[in-house]
Amino acid sequence: MSEQKLRIGITQGDPNGIGWEVILKTFADMRMTELCTPVIYGSPQAAAFYRKCVEDSGELTLNPIVSAHEARRGRVNLVACGDMKPEPGKESAEAGRAAVEALVRATDDLKQGLLDALVTAPINKEAVQSDDFRYTGHTEFFGAEFDGEPMMIMCSDVLRVGLVTKHIPVTEVSRNISTEKILRDLHTLRRSLIRDFGIVEPRIAVMALNPHAGDGGLLGHEEEEIIRPAIVEAFNQGVLAFGPFAADGLFAGGGFARYDGILAMYHDQGLTPFKTLSPDGVNFTANLSVVRTSPDHGTAFDIAGTGRADAQSMRNAIYAAIDITQRRRAWEEWTSNPLPHAEREKSTRDVSVKELPQTEKE
Repeated sequence: MSEQKLRIGITQGDPNGIGWEVILKTFADMRMTELCTPVIYGSPQAAAFYRKCVEDSGELTLNPIVSAHEARRGRVNLVACGDMKPEPGKESAEAGRAAVEALVRATDDLKQGLLDALVTAPINKEAVQSDDFRYTGHTEFFGAEFDGEPMMIMCSDVLRVGLVTKHIPVTEVSRNISTEKILRDLHTLRRSLIRDFGIVEPRIAVMALNPHAGDGGLLGHEEEEIIRPAIVEAFNQGVLAFGPFAADGLFAGGGFARYDGILAMYHDQGLTPFKTLSPDGVNFTANLSVVRTSPDHGTAFDIAGTGRADAQSMRNAIYAAIDITQRRRAWEEWTSNPLPHAEREKSTRDVSVKELPQTEKE
């Protein structure tokens, strides 16, 4: 997939969760280093602890480095940070601090251009809270660090779901959606589907907020007063947006398959059907200057340390980070100087045979 051997950072997440297990299972297959140059940020002590839980990890050797600048191709590199003795399944402030330390260290290298993309293992949102870290999730953290309006997009081979609101209580969803925000998010989702996923002109389904899409106002007015006007305006501006659709009908009836992307109004409305249809999906933070992905699962404290964690979502997150980075760079190259293409498009003259390259007559 990658001839350039992109440097992909991977953070350890919460050391008491399944982060290290899925990382070690992923790189126990050394073919992964043929796709990228991995740089893991985390605890050597935790890595040694979880190797005992993971079968077939005995051949895996971690190459200690100080920063991503020293990363070696063909090796699984480790930047030591957030070191602690893990206690699988336990929520603790120490584990939260270790997770944040690894995240901040990796983000610093990402800012300096030492990494091409970053993949984050899951954190526990309560354990990471401190005076220095007051974010409700990775998405909000990266939005602040890279000064942008991030969009959470859950993606797989089956579907791609973007969210209008992210980590907020359900009681606050209605007051946090507006025609302007939905219109902006439709443009953001369209742009990401084109630039990051290679879709020429995506069709986007917009989900309703209320059951039965409001039933003509009987079950709520958001559809007619907020969501539908945004869809109409977006369509007039060139976005192929359709809806609003009731969530149950769109997914249960299989209608989602007709669209390249889906815009959901709130977290569980989008993630519940997504995870049901794509259990090994990927969380992608779109609309930022950097590429960040993660597995679509949490810390799974209930199975941490048992060796039962499934690494496929972590593998897919790494694949997605590589693919999105390459597509984005290709798109930037293709669109960096559109003038010659535009000049050719303006011309209505056919090319003459005389203007074609001439070959020497035999």
